[in-house]
Amino acid sequence: MDKNEEIKLLKQLGSGNHEAFNTLFLQYYPKVKNYLQGFLKNSADANDLAQDIFVKIWINRASVSEVNFFQAYLFSMARNTVYNYFEHILVKENYASKLQNLPTYSNLIESELYAKELSLMIELAIEKMPEQRRKIFTLSRKEGLSNEEISIRLNISKRTVESHISLALSDLRGILAVFILFVGKIYF
Repeated sequence: MDKNEEIKLLKQLGSGNHEAFNTLFLQYYPKVKNYLQGFLKNSADANDLAQDIFVKIWINRASVSEVNFFQAYLFSMARNTVYNYFEHILVKENYASKLQNLPTYSNLIESELYAKELSLMIELAIEKMPEQRRKIFTLSRKEGLSNEEISIRLNISKRTVESHISLALSDLRGILAVFILFVGKIYF
């Protein structure tokens, strides 16, 4: 298509002439689609984007009619469309990635329930410990006293304190093992 014919068609397009639009569409659509497909490697997406470009040309026909180099204008639109397409995909992928990393509300509730249940089981296990062991463990873990401070307070040897703490921790590891076994069966 020569330059004068193109300018004439653009002026007609500016006044809403459908035939002028059809002529420009038939002339340039395959070129724009092939250009887009070279970037996208996907015929369907290239087809959709090329159609979108021509829809924009029709919508903005008044301003497009003032363009001096239509082909350059058209391929500039196509290049910008490709940039926007890839930017949109990147935004969607980032959003999807962030959504996957967020725990769901039901998972949060479930985790909270398991944590409360585990805490309750630990408290029950501590209550069932022999009195001396329970007292030593409580002073150590809940009140933060050192083994030496506990031995002085209870008037027992430091070795006895260490032994009771070791036995208490062993009891709790057993409870934890049962709990993990139970929770593991739920998830797997």
